[in-house]
Amino acid sequence: MYVNCTGPGFSLHSDIVMPYIANYGSEEQIKRFIPQMVAGKCIGAIAMTEPGAGSDLQGIRTYAKKDGSDWILNGSKDTAELFFEDVRLPASALLGKENKGFYYLMAELPQERLLIADMALAGCEFMFEETRNYVRQRKAFGKTIAHLQTVQHKLAEMKTQICVGRAFMDNCLQLHADKRLDSPTASMAKYWSSDLQNSIATQCVQLHGGWGYMWEYPIAKAFVDARVQPIYGGTNEIMKELIARDIVSDN
Repeated sequence: MYVNCTGPGFSLHSDIVMPYIANYGSEEQIKRFIPQMVAGKCIGAIAMTEPGAGSDLQGIRTYAKKDGSDWILNGSKDTAELFFEDVRLPASALLGKENKGFYYLMAELPQERLLIADMALAGCEFMFEETRNYVRQRKAFGKTIAHLQTVQHKLAEMKTQICVGRAFMDNCLQLHADKRLDSPTASMAKYWSSDLQNSIATQCVQLHGGWGYMWEYPIAKAFVDARVQPIYGGTNEIMKELIARDIVSDN
């Protein structure tokens, strides 16, 4: 995120896909895929979203039916438009235990949401520095716009928000390293950080003026990239549902 390049999706490969294989794969699957993925010879991807199921993973309709020792896969996925019609898979293609897929998703989603939050904060830090450098060079009314009190106060507000977010993010990372990060906390990090990223993006584009709307300026790309963050990994509305559910629970 510090280089303003979200296209390659390295984090999806390394921090979202690989843990499923490392944590639930058989010895054979781990030996087959992990070294290849580490070497970059095998690229990982994951397909959760369907035409009728996004953040509501319980609505997934793609299914695998056993046929002898094989599995027959049917269904479709939305984002990359994948269609499966009577796809025959060997027993060795099953990851983990039968009928445990949904539980595996639930167990790994906190890390995915933490990753999105971390990317969001890094994006905020990049956009802030990009904007700070811009306002120190851009001149208006005979001086750089960094000398305008309105601009200075806006920078002060954004810097404070980003520092508060980074402190919370660092705490979440430590909890995750200690294997103590729970789903509600990961949801807080994901929704709050991605909302902040979009707020920072909007303010930074504004401080760039008309240039902020031009693709030649990195802030324009950062602004567009920020918009998907509150959507994937579970929409921020769903994140609030998960947080609230834990708050009002009797347990």
